Amino acid sequence: MPVRGERGATLRRGRTMVRNDRQQKVEPMIKKEKRKLTPWVIYSRIISFWAPGVLLAKLGKMPDPGMQQAWREKIALVSLIVFVCAAVVYLTIFLAMTFCPQSVAKTQDNVFHYNDEFSGPGVIGIRGMAYSTESATWTSNLDFTPVPGQDLTPYFNVPFPESCRSSELAGLRAPMYDVCSNNNGNDGCPLGNIDKAIKENNLTKLDDRPVGYDWDDVQSGFFVLNGKVLNLTPYLMVVDKKAKSGDMLDEAIFGAANNGLVDATLLFQRTSQMKAAAQCLTDRFSAGVLAKDTAGCFAVNLFNYIALAIIGGIVLTRFFMAVIFQYFLSWQLVRRPPRNKVRPLSYNAAAPWSGKKPQTGGANVNLGKGEEDELYTIMLVTCYSEGDESIRGTCDSLCSTDFSDSRKLLFIVADGIIKGSGNDRSTPDICVDLIEQDEAFRDPQPCSYLAVAAGSKQHNMAKVYCGYYRTGEHRTPAMVVIKCGAPTEQDAPKPGNRGKRDSQMILMNFFSRVLFNDRMAPLDYDLFRKLHHLMGVTPDLFEIVLMVDADTKVYPDALRLLVNCMNNDLLIMGLCGETKIANKRDSWVTAIQVFEYYISHHLSKAFESVFGGVTCLPGCFCMYRLKARKGDDWVPILTKQEI
Repeated sequence: MPVRGERGATLRRGRTMVRNDRQQKVEPMIKKEKRKLTPWVIYSRIISFWAPGVLLAKLGKMPDPGMQQAWREKIALVSLIVFVCAAVVYLTIFLAMTFCPQSVAKTQDNVFHYNDEFSGPGVIGIRGMAYSTESATWTSNLDFTPVPGQDLTPYFNVPFPESCRSSELAGLRAPMYDVCSNNNGNDGCPLGNIDKAIKENNLTKLDDRPVGYDWDDVQSGFFVLNGKVLNLTPYLMVVDKKAKSGDMLDEAIFGAANNGLVDATLLFQRTSQMKAAAQCLTDRFSAGVLAKDTAGCFAVNLFNYIALAIIGGIVLTRFFMAVIFQYFLSWQLVRRPPRNKVRPLSYNAAAPWSGKKPQTGGANVNLGKGEEDELYTIMLVTCYSEGDESIRGTCDSLCSTDFSDSRKLLFIVADGIIKGSGNDRSTPDICVDLIEQDEAFRDPQPCSYLAVAAGSKQHNMAKVYCGYYRTGEHRTPAMVVIKCGAPTEQDAPKPGNRGKRDSQMILMNFFSRVLFNDRMAPLDYDLFRKLHHLMGVTPDLFEIVLMVDADTKVYPDALRLLVNCMNNDLLIMGLCGETKIANKRDSWVTAIQVFEYYISHHLSKAFESVFGGVTCLPGCFCMYRLKARKGDDWVPILTKQEI
């Protein structure tokens, strides 16, 4: 049947275009995720408002918003540190000056105490000061020598103070009260004018300290006002303990007297008139001062005692816990582990492609009787511009440790083609000359890897030399990695230099790819085959890495003791030994570092070790676990891909 080329035919075929199974889901457009404005982000932007993004991009060479935010957060951290330091300085120095001024503190500490000194024989009080009556010649019929410790101010005619002449006090009875009234209970002022009477009666002022009262010493008729003790007994007697109607000051005085109120300070703080009256009463009826701390001084002293108790408690706790670790715990960690420790059969069980149970058909390792507690260990030494003496001293000490040469590997990384000051050769040449190269790998070729850098610096190349390091009777397998740089940077200064962290990551990335059976970079493959050639075992048998700087020397038993700790406690992820200053007498800086290093190790780290969580390990001498045992399996630790 002939096909008719009609228009409708094409339209009918169009139905096949709308079948459900042929419809393709439209992929949503990728939207850039916006960072949430957390309180920390907001604070970092506020504290760094003076540095706009344009300025950071132009002058700071930070065009990326992420880099700018990271810089702002650093400024925020610095500001928090400054605020905390300022708070510590204020609490240490200026808190007492604010709430307990020196004048107040001096008054409280420098008084003539009522019970201890003022109540002794031959001592009386006049206007708040202590006088001696031992040589007194009384001109009147009164003799106060037999009654020590009394306030004799009401017996004198005291000049009217200027503070009581204020117009605010007009109409108030107490400021205008005649202290020498005949009905004041003392028959007026029998001793006469105060200044003249003191001389005529030969009263001797003991010293410049005021009379100090405790709360229990404040008798009836005495009041405390703004830290001063007032003797209002004559006034209360002359007016028959009855307040004048409408007199606010009288109502306050008699209200306090009738209710047994000792401290009347609050009653005189309500109005300006009452504050003026308080000064007037203090000038007229002062009998001494309160020898007790004010609220401010009490709070300051309480804070100081609490802070002292907390700080002292922390220091003593840290000290005794450090002593416990030093004498009761550390020896258990460093002792030789028992010979019958169970070891997993499959060393590659950390890989994701490995089963949970050890494969009996796999490559089981015969650990041997004498070496079963010596874990395969890599001794990493990172170099930059050190000389032959420094690097050789470090390598000699590492290879001379009392640890089997078949279980340790010296791994040296030279960070770039660099010649240090005073050296006759470059650091890579020095490192290569230290080892006896293996003839099978005599002339290594540069191999590429991804460095810890940005841009074109991310591509780097390195040569791997392998052989043996000889010192004394030891012949230790050794590998030297020379970061030589890509061909494009050979004419640049310091080709291949990427930093110490990149040198460490070469080793960590290598073991991570080995344990996870991940795709290797050319450098990783070169490391694998040369390490296998030197050690006779595959790299997945290595469990421990010891990181040492090129200017550090270790004791002969250091490696064995650290590995014993790893063997005795399978939960240890990292540890370190004590770091000592070799040139402590070269300068005053090195001399004081001895104390710093000693305290850091024997106090801080020893205290933290009791709880199994040391916050910081020194980069010059530390050991980490590459993988940990869990039953018959392995769990990657430092080699985990997320780390």
